[in-house]
Amino acid sequence: MQLHFLGTAAAEGIPNAFCRCDTCREARRLGGKNIRTRSSVIIDRRLKVDFSADSYMQALRDDIDLGAIEHLLVTHTHYDHYHPQDLYNRVEGFAHGLDGPLHIYGNDNVIRLGIAAVESGSERYRFHRLLPFRPFSAGEYAVTPLLADHDRNETCLLYVIEKDGRKLLYGNDTGWFPEETWAWLQGKRIDYAILDCTHAYTNNPRNRNHMSIETIVDMQRAFREQGVLAENGRITVTHFTHNAGLQHDDWVRAFAPYGIEVAYDGKLDTV
Repeated sequence: MQLHFLGTAAAEGIPNAFCRCDTCREARRLGGKNIRTRSSVIIDRRLKVDFSADSYMQALRDDIDLGAIEHLLVTHTHYDHYHPQDLYNRVEGFAHGLDGPLHIYGNDNVIRLGIAAVESGSERYRFHRLLPFRPFSAGEYAVTPLLADHDRNETCLLYVIEKDGRKLLYGNDTGWFPEETWAWLQGKRIDYAILDCTHAYTNNPRNRNHMSIETIVDMQRAFREQGVLAENGRITVTHFTHNAGLQHDDWVRAFAPYGIEVAYDGKLDTV
């Protein structure tokens, strides 16, 4: 699977457009990998995870043909992960030359908000309601939604995506995994894990909602102890907030002793 990180920031982006803190000022000065938009990835240029309002700009920046996307997996409906209003631009009369519908997968809120944002009778969209731990096929991809620990008012999902015998875990947004998710992961052997590292350091590595550097290191240890990560499996962290006070090189230095990689906007990789 070919992996393309479109965005790697938390909800406010880095720099926050309204912020004058030292971290945001320094990110503007440094540019490059320190400029982060809202988190999303594309696999093989056909499957996308999450759809923020930054999707249009990311497509222009990275020469992405959003018309080629066949499957959209949505983790939850927070505004930095799901902006269905922009999906209206795919409707008949606005977008031409499309080969088929866009299949959109998610929880009840994802379906409800998506249908409200587009023409309900349009043939350009197919909505699929998901339940945790019930696998499904998205074209050539075998996908299993897992439970996240993120928003108590919504069933937030993580995804294990499998193709050609390789397994990718998209673990964002979440804190320490719920017990049901740990139980499902036993014996699965993940080849590549993308994990939420919103915060730098916290007093409680197992906080709800988001992870930190300590949580990620704890997660790596648990993966190894429980045999979740394949022998040559890799972990990449994403979804950073400017409130962590770190620039890209700071994150790299923090994770270097553990062999954990740091994502950045435009990063290309292979699973």
